[in-house]
Parts: sequence; C-alpha cells; structure tokens
Amino acid sequence: MAKKANRQAKKAEPGDLVRVECGNEKHIGVLLPRPEGKQTHIAIKLGAGYNIGILEKRVTKMDVIEKSSYGVSSTLEAEEEKIGSKADGNFMSLLSCGGTIVNKIDYRTGAVYPSTSPKELVHRFPALEKFNIRAKPLFSVASEDMSPSHWVEIAKAASSEIKHGAQGVVLAHGTDIMHYTSAALSFMLQGLKCPVILTGSQRSSDSGSSDAKDNLHSSAIAAVSDASGVFICMHEGSSDGSCLLHFGAKVRKMHTSRRDAFRSISCLPAARIFPSTEKFEPISPLLQPRGAGTAHTLDTRMNQNVALQYIYPGIKPEAINALSKYDGVVLAGFGLGHIPVNLSGSPLSISILPAAKALISSGIPVVFASQAIYGRVDMMVYTNQRVLLDAGIIGHLCDMTPETAYVKLMWVLGREKRMESVRALMEKNIAGEISARSEFAGY
Repeated sequence: MAKKANRQAKKAEPGDLVRVECGNEKHIGVLLPRPEGKQTHIAIKLGAGYNIGILEKRVTKMDVIEKSSYGVSSTLEAEEEKIGSKADGNFMSLLSCGGTIVNKIDYRTGAVYPSTSPKELVHRFPALEKFNIRAKPLFSVASEDMSPSHWVEIAKAASSEIKHGAQGVVLAHGTDIMHYTSAALSFMLQGLKCPVILTGSQRSSDSGSSDAKDNLHSSAIAAVSDASGVFICMHEGSSDGSCLLHFGAKVRKMHTSRRDAFRSISCLPAARIFPSTEKFEPISPLLQPRGAGTAHTLDTRMNQNVALQYIYPGIKPEAINALSKYDGVVLAGFGLGHIPVNLSGSPLSISILPAAKALISSGIPVVFASQAIYGRVDMMVYTNQRVLLDAGIIGHLCDMTPETAYVKLMWVLGREKRMESVRALMEKNIAGEISARSEFAGY
C-alpha cells in the first residue's frame, strides 16, 4: 500500500489540492514542496493556514482533489474594481503597493511572492465586504525595493482618490520601510480632511498566524472613522484583538518579525481599533477629527539627493567627506546629540567634526537625529555638543527619528536651498514630526 501511495505522491504536484489518508487519519490541503532534507516526508498546507509534515511511509492513500491553477503574474491589472454591499454612495479606496500582505505562496518553492490583487484581498476576508471599497493596484513591489519615486506615485494616487470622493484611503504596503513611506506622505499630503492609512502584515495572508486580516479590517474601520491625517495601522500585541493607529511621521518598525512590530515614537498612538466589534477608540489628544484639514494639498517636490549616515565608533572622516556629492545629509548620532569631536585631544580618538564643518561650509545642510530613537536632541547640555551648534549642525531640540529626518530633509530641499531657510523648516513642526513636549507615556 505504501508503494501505491508513493506513486500517487509522485503524480501529485506542488500546488495541487490533495486528500491524504494515513489509516483512519484524513488530511486535506495544498501539497507543498518537500522540506529540504526531508525526502521521506510530504508537506501540505491545511485550510486553516498551518503546514503539516507526514512521514510518507504512513500514507495509505493520496488523491488529487483539484489540480493547481498556479501561475505567476509579474504585474497587476491596472483597472479598478468596485467591491462591497453597502447601499450608500460613500466609498473607501484600497490601493495595493505590494509587500507581504499581498503575498501568495509559491508552491513550487515554498516561498512567497507578491501577486494578490486588491480585489482578491477583499474577497479573502469577508469582513471587508460590508464596506464600499474601490480597489486598485498601483504596483507590486517588495518593500526593500521601494524608492522615493514610489512615494511620489503613492501620494499622487491617494490624492486622486480623495479628490474623486473617497472617504479614506488604505494602502497595502510592505512593512520594512512602511514608516519611511508614511513620513513622506505626511509631508506631501497636508490639510487632509480624511484618513490615509498604510497597513501591511508580518506574516503572509495564507499563513495560520497571519496578521493580515485584522490589520486590513482595522484599517478599513479607521478609513471611515472620525479622523484625518496620515497613519500606519498594525497589530497592537502579539495576539489578535486590537490594532493601533500610529501617526505617520512618529512611528517606526521596531522588530523584525513580531506582529506588533510598529511603535509610536515619543508620543501616544493616535487610536486603538477593535476589529471584532469595529470599535474606534481615540487615544491621543492630537488626533484630528474628520474634516479638520483646511484644504487638501498635494506637493510632491522631493530632492532625492539626500543621505542618511549612521555614526559609529571609529568612523573615519573619509566616510563623511564622501557625502559631499549629496545636497543634504542626516547624521544619525548618539544620545542627546553626539558625534566624535575629540575635544580632549586623545591620541586614540578620531574627530569627524572638521569633515562635517567642511560639508556645511560648502552649502550642504547637515541635520542631526539620534540613534536612541526615543527622546529629544539637546545640544546645549555638553560642551562637545555646543561645538556642533557652532558648526551649524541642524536639529537642536527636535525629536524626529532618523528616518523621518531623512524624509523631511528631502521635502525641505525640494522647496528651499538657503541654509537658514532649511534650518528654520527642519526645526519647525510641519506634519506632527516634532512633539511640542516630551511625554513619558510615549516611551
């Protein structure tokens, strides 16, 4: 019997829906590629999303219920789809940019690839079908492959949807650089009277532990809520139950794989959303109600010739000198506002202050942000910080993350070139990126 089952296993191909019998046990699922080094086992993905491995010699029978219709599409169809059952004319827009949330498993390799259209995404999660959704793919790009040019296209698309009557916009996006994109949109889309919400998932939607369903459902709830501005919506904890809405310029991915990877930085989250009850619970007093914006403006002027350089112990002046080809530089330094300046004259230390001064003297704005992530830069505390102020480094009393400072400098240099004008804008709160006061509760 085992030999017969073995022949049947060879006929079935990865991606086929199969029924596997092991005596009295029966399992139905999608056949996966054999695990590496486990040629004695077969693996299937159950309907619940979990994978199981079965010792092949235990299999008494395996039938192919349905052959795979697997096919990879490198591009998504451009036409929009209207989905939903609500009778009123209000709608929210769902724009797909790629990332894990739109991934599918590649049954030939066991890996995942981005191909799910927004329409498929909605139909996969029945809770979304109660919303009037206009779904449209923008592009299918892995998060790490996104560039500032993608941010510009996303901003244009979101703006267009709002101008055509969308109550709110949800952007399905990869998580790795989602906080860069949310910061960029915070500057490019100002005066919003409705929410623009980025969401994604840490686990692919065909995984049993996927966070896609709750994140997407919560984002839809937030998109039609009494709120306005740019946000990220992701899991609050490692378990299901609630999601948090984070301000777009005050959020960061803080874990590689946890479902609650995103944290609000130096501020409270904007709101909490409970997908099971569709409750929207404001948290921050800074959350603006729907309609709060004066006039929705789209301004995509971004000077992309900006560098973000992390400072590290032992960094050489040559690393700073190499930044002279950029129009602006963000230095992610230490603590309250430190880079190696070696005021003590230690023969074992290397100062990069002359190199930073040379950049500034040549007309290149140099902005400081702290690697500490939380807290505010204060360059008046120590003598070796005051020399940075004297040198003209920008960022005193700001609490921007390095990523937000990097994006903001692109935005500022898209409209200003004079050093003092750049300084004034960089140290002014434009899109909620600089807190008026430091809140302990935001840590």
